This record gives sequence, C-alpha cells and structure tokens, in this order.
Amino acid sequence: MKRLHPIMFAGTGSDVGKSIIAAAFCRIFLQDGYQPAPFKAQNMALNSYATPEGLEIGRAQAVQAEAANVPCHTDMNPLLLKPSSDHTSQVVLNGRPIGNRNAYEYFQREGREELRGQVNAAFDRLAARYNPVVMEGAGSISEINLRESDLVNLPMAIHAGADVILVADIDRGGVFASVYGSVMLLTPEERKHIKGILINKFRGDIRLFESGVKMLEELCNVPVVGVVPYYKDIYIEEEDSVMLQTKSVQAMHGKVNVAVVLLRHLSNFTDFNVLELDPRVHLFYTNNVDELMKADIILLPGSKSTLDDLYELRRNGVAQAVIRAHREGATVMGICGGYQMMGLEVCDPGHVEGEIDRLPGLGLLPVTTKMQGDKITRQVRFRLHENCRVDATGDSPLLEGYEIHMGATVPLETPSPLNRFDDGREDGYFVDQTCMGTYVHGILDNPGFVDFLLRPFADRLADAAPFDYRAFKEEQYNKLAAHVRSHVDMPLIYKILTDHD
Repeated sequence: MKRLHPIMFAGTGSDVGKSIIAAAFCRIFLQDGYQPAPFKAQNMALNSYATPEGLEIGRAQAVQAEAANVPCHTDMNPLLLKPSSDHTSQVVLNGRPIGNRNAYEYFQREGREELRGQVNAAFDRLAARYNPVVMEGAGSISEINLRESDLVNLPMAIHAGADVILVADIDRGGVFASVYGSVMLLTPEERKHIKGILINKFRGDIRLFESGVKMLEELCNVPVVGVVPYYKDIYIEEEDSVMLQTKSVQAMHGKVNVAVVLLRHLSNFTDFNVLELDPRVHLFYTNNVDELMKADIILLPGSKSTLDDLYELRRNGVAQAVIRAHREGATVMGICGGYQMMGLEVCDPGHVEGEIDRLPGLGLLPVTTKMQGDKITRQVRFRLHENCRVDATGDSPLLEGYEIHMGATVPLETPSPLNRFDDGREDGYFVDQTCMGTYVHGILDNPGFVDFLLRPFADRLADAAPFDYRAFKEEQYNKLAAHVRSHVDMPLIYKILTDHD
C-alpha cells in the first residue's frame, strides 16, 4: 500500500469528539487495506487499560487499537495522567507509574524536554510499524499560555510530519469563532500543518450549512473535509464518566436491575458497558440509598482512591445500605477497589493513597487488603474456580480480562477464590452466588461470566438470549466508519495524506 502521512485530529476544545473521529478513521483505513494504529502522546483519564505486556495506557487508545484491529501498546499512549485529586495526577510513562505531580509542577519547563523525547521516540517506533499513524490531540490546539510545554498537539504534529485536521463541535455553538480563533492563534509554522477542518455533531439539514462551509474555508484558507452529523444509534466506549448519574434508576419489570455504586473516584467505568447493552439487564448508577434498595445486583466498581471512597460510603450511609440490601437478598459483587472495600478492612500503613491508615470495610468478604506502592498491571486469562461452578463435572469457558491495581488482598478464613488464572494463580473471593469479589477488570465482557452472574434470575429471563458483546462492538466500529465515511470527503483526505509540500 502507498505510504500515507500521519494524520492528527486536533480540537478547538475538549470533548469535541476527537477520540471517536480517530477511532472511525482507524477502522476506515483498516477497511481500505492499510495497517493503521492510534497515537496520543499525552492523555488524562481515570479509565485505563492493560496492554498484553502488562503495562498501562489510556482506555481511548485501547478502543482505537481495537477499531484498527491491532494489539494495544504503550507506544500508542506513552504518557498517561491519572487524576488523584483536583490538583494532582499520577504520571504513567511508557506504561509504568513514575510518581505524582501537581498541575503546576507538571507544566514547568524543567524536565519537559526529557518527556518530549520519550513521546517522540514512542511515535517514531509506532510509525516504523504502522501506516498510517492516526494521531489525536488533547483539549484545544490554541492554549498559547502552554505552548512551550505542549507535548501533544502541534509540536507533536510537527515532529511527526503529520497533516492536522481541526475538529470542531458545532452542537455547542460558536463554531465560526472557535475554528477561526484556533487557526489564527497558531504560529505561521504551526498553521502550515492545518490541512483540513472537520465539523462534528451537526444536527438538522446539512444543506443549511453549505454557506457556512464556504465562509469557513474563505476565513481560514483551509478546506472543510466534512460535516459529520450527530448520532444516537452507534455505541462506542466513552472516555469520560460525566453522564453516568443520568442513567434511569426506575426499576424495570422483566429485567435484572443492576446498580453500580457511583463513587467519587470511580475508575474503569467501562467495566459495566456490556450490562447497559444487554437486553436482559437494566443498569443504573447511583449513590442514593433508596435507589440501591431497588437493585437485584449491586456492583462496587474500581476506584482511584479506595480509602477515600470507602470513607465517603461509610459517611453517607451507602455502605450500610449495601449491607442491608445483601441481607435482604441482593447480589453484591466488587471489582478491584470495590472488591477491596467488601472485605473486613483496608490498610494503608505506608500512606500510598493518602493520610488514612486504615478503615473497616463492608465486612461482606472475609479478606483484608494492604495497600502497596507497586502497581500490578497485566492481562489475564482464567476460568471460574471449581468451587463456583454449579456443575462441577464440566469445565467453565476460558475468560479474559486485565488487572490494574495497587494493594494485595488475602483471605482471613479458608480461601475460596472466584477465579483460577491459566498460570495457576487464584483471584478474588466467592462466598456464594450472591456475594463475590475480583481484581479482574473486563470480567463482565465475557458472556460466560455474565450468564453466571444472572443465573439466580433465570426464571424471569427465560425468553432472553445471551448478549455477544464482542460481535456487537465490531458491528459498532463498522457502523461508525460508515457514518463518518459518508459525510467526509475521503478522496480529499487521501490527497492530503499523499501530497508532497
């Protein structure tokens, strides 16, 4: 295949749809016979993923890699910032944590060139293996006060020799000012790399914006490569969890009502996406004690700050509500930090997370957790442990997931693990079908485990078919690619990516 220039989707601001557009183009290039791969030099997100090598990257780049049908790698997201407070983030470099930084420290010039060298080297390695590299910027390309410390937008595009497509969200209003202002605030050298404008999230009749396209092209002297309509019927994993609390909490008859406890520091909320789509399940997020009592299953999710979230659950009455709901028949399951909270206590003598030395847990599992400085990140393959199987004579299906956690959890009674990894290690704790915990993120992406979790409610689900999440995601990537392809001038995109200046 012809060699294409790298392409960067940069934004006029945050949340304009850069990640989704990049995922769409990963799938489009794959469909057209290329071997694309995603790249974002620096990402800020609580939602992360473990690579096959057991290292950590932002979940958005893992989704984009899935759209490109390539294994995810730390070179796709060499720098990840995981917020631990309003002012402080854990810095993950090439998949490994290197410490915590507050925002002021992080954006100082000292040490920036070392980080720049690391992200540039990651891009160079990726570009040697894939064609094209589909790059994503961060936030706005025109934060001129941070120009000297920027690692992810135009300085990265210039290093890569990338053609930049500026993405703007017309749904939020002010699209002319945001596009024109973004372009005009760039330096002349930076402006040379802006090769196209993509208007995203358009509502209504696109013909009404034809004059607007011409105006933008005349103002910016840059072609508009497409106007992509807003969509509601395509499902792609989101990077941010800001809309979780808007999910309906009305209990639904004929379905299994599943409540995810809404934590302040909730991480890896994509663990539950499959349940939102499963026709057998009604999923909602809440920290309201009355709403929790409506649930058949309560899920305690992962947390970036387990002790702080556990303290809040005990303070606001949610911990007591979960215990009461379980006593009255609800299933309770914890994943990662939620698993730790379900134990007898969580200890942090080394103050890995903060100033709290220890807190009593919910007491639903006979385990104790001690926080440790080393983070465990790895992909895992496993089966349900023998003690969890209804039919002990048959082998459970092979399942997949990943671990990202700090801390070790040990049983205080006879071990009763939930899972057995294919390397012989054991994971989690299983009291009975209504009470269990695990460190495995992505465990619910396995149809076999969801069937296991829903088994006690089989009588109300007699007519419901199991849900194949992987096949569903493939369908969604193809639908997204078709949607974007039909509203973007792909011949122009390919001309841009092959032109010699």
